[in-house]
Amino acid sequence: MWTAPLAAGLGALALAASWSSGTPLPEPRTEVAAAALGQRIVVAGGFLESGANSRRVDAYDTARDRWERLPDLPVSVDHAAAASWRGRVVIVGGYGADRAPLRAAFLFDGTRWRTLPRPPEERAAAAAAATSDGRVWVVGGRTRSGLAETTLQLDLRTFRWRTVRGPRPREHLSATALGGRVYAIGGRLAGYDTNLSTVEAYDPRRNRWTRAPDLPDARGGTGATAIAGRIVSVGGESPDGTTKTVYALRRPGTRWQQLPDLPTPRHGLGVVALGGRVWVIAGGPKPGLTVSGAVESLRLP
Repeated sequence: MWTAPLAAGLGALALAASWSSGTPLPEPRTEVAAAALGQRIVVAGGFLESGANSRRVDAYDTARDRWERLPDLPVSVDHAAAASWRGRVVIVGGYGADRAPLRAAFLFDGTRWRTLPRPPEERAAAAAAATSDGRVWVVGGRTRSGLAETTLQLDLRTFRWRTVRGPRPREHLSATALGGRVYAIGGRLAGYDTNLSTVEAYDPRRNRWTRAPDLPDARGGTGATAIAGRIVSVGGESPDGTTKTVYALRRPGTRWQQLPDLPTPRHGLGVVALGGRVWVIAGGPKPGLTVSGAVESLRLP
């Protein structure tokens, strides 16, 4: 079993990386779902400053630094999970207007939202990732009865669901896919004083989860993505505030390397890799219900 490694210092990778900012999200919010769609990033749902959740969907054109309003989701939602594959974005679960976890999934094909077959069970505060074979994996999160113990898998070629083994049960985690494996990163057991540094990797061929190097610090309400053969972990919240540290992992067996700090630390954020950059959008700049429209991107060499 892996023990928590220390992050490497700011080495050549970190020194060559740099943050920049873009046009803010038109309606600031937190606990959003985000995924890539062509050269755009789709940002769906989330909490508004009023505390209500939202059906709103916006798309950010990363090449033009411009926002476009997309059709609303069929339902208002926060804490949903998102993933994309070949020009389609999938939104799964979240908390609905009645504050209960949703057993629902929706697909956006670039024009309209389509209601998908219902998942095997409800999920909220989960994370999702898509693998290159067209499968979306929904890991962690909550059901109506507690922390989820299984992973939901949707085949986007057939729109059929099934359940497989889950990682250590937890919520407010992040997920990404790299090298044919799905990674479950960080998360928490309940409040943000129960954050975890746990990282696990799932091999679909073996239906097996294994430990990967722990994060250098525990984080929940966090985001992650994969870029240039690396997993990048961004953001979170804890009793000490929001998380500014950013880490990258080249592969299991190595250790996390620290990257330049996130300029606007926040949680409940969208984290997407696109165009050679890690894009970090929206989220709460303080623990609890706070909102932001910040758009910041990190270029890695």
